[in-house]
Amino acid sequence: MSTKVLIADDDAQLVRALSVTLAARGYEVATARDGRAAIDAVITERPDIVMLDLGMPRLDGIGVLEGIRAWSQVPVLVLSGRTDSSDKVDALDAGADDYVTKPFQMDELLARLRALGRRQATAAATAGATPTVVIGELVVDLVAKQVTPPSGPAIRLTPTEWRLLEVLVTNPGRLMTREMLLTEVWGPTHGNDSGYVRLYMAQLRRKLEPEPSHPRYLVTESGMGYRFAPNGVGGLPS
Repeated sequence: MSTKVLIADDDAQLVRALSVTLAARGYEVATARDGRAAIDAVITERPDIVMLDLGMPRLDGIGVLEGIRAWSQVPVLVLSGRTDSSDKVDALDAGADDYVTKPFQMDELLARLRALGRRQATAAATAGATPTVVIGELVVDLVAKQVTPPSGPAIRLTPTEWRLLEVLVTNPGRLMTREMLLTEVWGPTHGNDSGYVRLYMAQLRRKLEPEPSHPRYLVTESGMGYRFAPNGVGGLPS
């Protein structure tokens, strides 16, 4: 069975070159051109290895790493033009397994992929499991797109509620401004419609929070936006 590699990079020429090279060596290749698409691809494509650029649009590489590491230990090889040691430290601290600086020699890159591939059995077992996030006693299944309590049927969410929840839980602990959420969920033409976010956050809290008026997991950052607090940090009511 071939190893599947996700190439997450906004450099179209580099993605094409890597795709051709890896396919010629027996790898199965998936691609993503921005940070949000990268997280979605890890969920849907279930790659064995992720090759990740740090400087991508919509969500940078560190944000992607934090989102992935909330539920998966799939090996991540960072490919970046950033040469400062602090960038490497930040990426490794965020969960990267290896770091290669652009430009790179293809032989070196392939060797690093093989090294990560030797951990493929363990990584595949983790990545192959259903990606889930826990909100208190609720389990959010990112593949099935449903939220289930300890007993009883799944909690019904509208497509918009689900998308808003998905953006928050795949960015654990990260401040998501109202503008970011509007762009991600409703599109760039709704950047000023902050009432949408307040309305749907209130609906999500009624369905998911133990005490909706005192949210512990879907937290308001006053005047800025919202944050998913995995450990249940108390927040401000909306």
